[in-house]
Amino acid sequence: MRLPVWIFSILVPFSAIQAERPSFIVVLADDLGFGDLGCYGNDSIRTPRIDQFATEGLRLTSCYSAHPNCSPSRAGLMTGRTPFRLGIYNWIPMFSPMHVQRSEVTVATLLKRAGYDTCHVGKWHLNGQFNLPGQPQPDDHGFEHWFSTQNNALPNHRNPVNFVRNGKETGPLSGYSAELVADEAIRWLRARPDPKQNPFFLFVCFHEPHEPIASAEEFQKLYPHPDPAYAAHHGNISQLDASFGKLLDTVDQLGLGEDTVVFFTSDNGPAITAMHPHGSAGPLRDKKGTVHDGGIRVPGIIRWPAEIVAGSKSDVPVSGLDLLPTLCELARTPLPEGRQLDGVSFAPMLKGNTFRRTKPLYWQFNRAKGAAKVALRNGRWKLLATLTQPGPKTGADLTKQEMLAIKTAELKEFELYDLNADIQESKDLSAKEPEVLNRLRH
Repeated sequence: MRLPVWIFSILVPFSAIQAERPSFIVVLADDLGFGDLGCYGNDSIRTPRIDQFATEGLRLTSCYSAHPNCSPSRAGLMTGRTPFRLGIYNWIPMFSPMHVQRSEVTVATLLKRAGYDTCHVGKWHLNGQFNLPGQPQPDDHGFEHWFSTQNNALPNHRNPVNFVRNGKETGPLSGYSAELVADEAIRWLRARPDPKQNPFFLFVCFHEPHEPIASAEEFQKLYPHPDPAYAAHHGNISQLDASFGKLLDTVDQLGLGEDTVVFFTSDNGPAITAMHPHGSAGPLRDKKGTVHDGGIRVPGIIRWPAEIVAGSKSDVPVSGLDLLPTLCELARTPLPEGRQLDGVSFAPMLKGNTFRRTKPLYWQFNRAKGAAKVALRNGRWKLLATLTQPGPKTGADLTKQEMLAIKTAELKEFELYDLNADIQESKDLSAKEPEVLNRLRH
C-alpha cells in the first residue's frame, strides 16, 4: 500500500524526501508532427538542440497524445483521464463554456500539495473564460506562477499582445513567442530562493509551430525556398528549438540537470494547412484532427541523467495520459482518490526496468477528419471504427446535436492494422484476423 507523504515524513525528515525526489519540466510543442525533427528522420528541418537532447535521454517511437487536437490533448495530459471523461470534446474557443472543471485534479495540483513549486508558461487552452470570472484559471489548477495565453499567441508569434501573468494582462510584448515563453521560465527558475531545496514542476507550452506563424529572419534564412510558407514553418520549428536549448542551458547552469526529468513532446500531429502545408507526420498516415497515427503519434523524448541511459530508445506505446501517474510515482505522492484514471505509470521504463502496457490506449473524436472517429491501440494492433452519429463537421464549440451524438453513437465499420508491420495503416486486416478483431471490439 502506498503511504501518504505526510506519514512518510514522520519517518524521514522532509528535507530528505525533497532531495530524493526529482524535479519535472514538461515541454509541449503545438502541432509539431512525428516527422518534424531531425532525430525522427527529418533531413530538412534544423533542430540541433532537440536532436542533441535525444542523444542524452530516451527517445520514444510510439508516444501518443491524448487526442488529435489541442484542448482535449492538454486536458488528458494534465489529469490522466481521457478527455471524454472531462467533457472536453474539441478545441476550446475564447468565451466558450467548455473548460476543465474545478473538481478535476491535475498533476500540478498533486505536485503542489506534495511540496513542489509549480509554474505554467505559454499556451493554456483549458478554458473559454480565460482570465475571467466563472471558470478555474491556471492557479486554480495548481500553478503558483503562470504566464499564459488562452489559445494562440496573437496576432501571431511576433510581438504578442495577449499574455497574462498571474491574472494581470501584460499588454504588448516585444519579441517572438518561443523566446518570451522560455525567458519567463528561465526567470522563474532563477528567482527561486534555493534552486535545490524544493523540487519543481515547470510546464512549458510553446505555441510553435501552430498558426498564425511568425518566425524571426535569422531562422527563416536557414530555409531558402520559393514558397515563403516553407521558410516560415521550418524556421518556426528552428526558433522553438533554439528557445528550448536556452532553457536547457539554464537548467544545467543552475546545477539542476542531473535530477530533473525533462519530457519533450507535442499536443498532436502536424496541422498541414493550405497556408502552411509543410508539416510532416513522417511515415505515418494523415495529420492533426484524425485518429490515424499521423494525428496522434508524436515525438516523445525524456532526459533524466540520474536514471535514464543516454541514447536509449523504446517502442512501447505510451500516452500523454500516462504523465500524471508517472510523475506521481516518481514524486512519491499518492494518486487522486475516488476517480478513474486512464493513464498508467511508465516510471519503471525510465529506471531501466521492463514496462509492458496492460491497458489499451483509446481515442474518440466525433469531429475527426475522415471516416474513422474512434481508435484503440493494444500492443501491435490498432482498431479503428466509425460512429453511427458522428456529429457536426464544422465549428468548435459543443452543440445539442453533438451532445446527443456523443451520448447515443455506436461503433460500426471496423478496420484493423498491425502497426509493427504496417506503420502507414495501409492494409486493413479485419477480414484476415477475425479473432483479433472480435477481441479488440469487445
